[in-house]
Amino acid sequence: MRIAVIPGDGIGKEVMNAAMILLENLNLPFKYEFYEAGDEALKKYGKALPDETLEACKKSDAVLFGAAGETAADVIVKLRQELDVFANVRPIKSIKGVDSLYKDLDVVIIRENTECLYKGIEFEIDGVAQTLRVITKKASERIARFAFEFARKEKRKKVTSLHKANVMKKTCGLFRDVCREVAKDYPEISFNEYYIDAACLYLVMDPYRFDVIVTTNMFGDIVSDLAAGLIGGLGLAPSANIGERYAIFEPVHGAAFDIAGKGIANPTAMILTACMMLKHFGFRDEASRIEKAVEDTIASGLKTRDLGGNLKTFEFTREVVKRI
Repeated sequence: MRIAVIPGDGIGKEVMNAAMILLENLNLPFKYEFYEAGDEALKKYGKALPDETLEACKKSDAVLFGAAGETAADVIVKLRQELDVFANVRPIKSIKGVDSLYKDLDVVIIRENTECLYKGIEFEIDGVAQTLRVITKKASERIARFAFEFARKEKRKKVTSLHKANVMKKTCGLFRDVCREVAKDYPEISFNEYYIDAACLYLVMDPYRFDVIVTTNMFGDIVSDLAAGLIGGLGLAPSANIGERYAIFEPVHGAAFDIAGKGIANPTAMILTACMMLKHFGFRDEASRIEKAVEDTIASGLKTRDLGGNLKTFEFTREVVKRI
């Protein structure tokens, strides 16, 4: 299987290196091919997402992505749309040993990935700027069904839809109605819904009421970052972008230029993202071994600086390797 590896910008290179150390220690039928994209690629080639990189991603079985800086919309958002990876899966799971707001939290946010405000259809005329929000029945049904199928496969009990249909009556109204209809096909799974503002309140005050969350593109982007804060930060938040043909795996965090090049970035999110890729291809045992090694390392008090420890990126990675 061909894996297109794109380290990208900032700490993307450092955390990708950590993930590759772990992946290359496993006997897997993967061929890793490295490509450029991001701010540096823009300066070098005049395109943040060079044609060669895009074509390589289309010829690969999956993409493993690090981070993009200011060109994120031209790189990862475009990649998601070009490859039609319509479902963004973001697990929010507590790790023992992390000083976080909530313990034993296990929520999965499933975000529609191809439309909404992120279509980037914007206008500005005479000092008035407008953005077109696109919500379709097809995309809404596809993501809602994905969420329920995910819940069924992972033996989860509830799906919660987030929207703002009391204000955006057409766009969010359509999304809400489609989710309600799809829910009828899964009577064994509980279904409820919240307005997005109320959901943010509940996530902070009582996140245990959630199991699987399904929502639109921008709302999903916002609540997944909020939810990452409940378990210790973006350094612990992996994600996967899944489509019918392609898959892209990327940590939720960005390029973090303020710490880039210092060797102190937390590679946990990138490592757990690689684990999501392994599970996607059926290598669940290998993924579980890495996940347990990460958890054991952190639980033993060996942490990176963002978690209150003093280990650098490579030092933390080395400790994880020891425990596999």
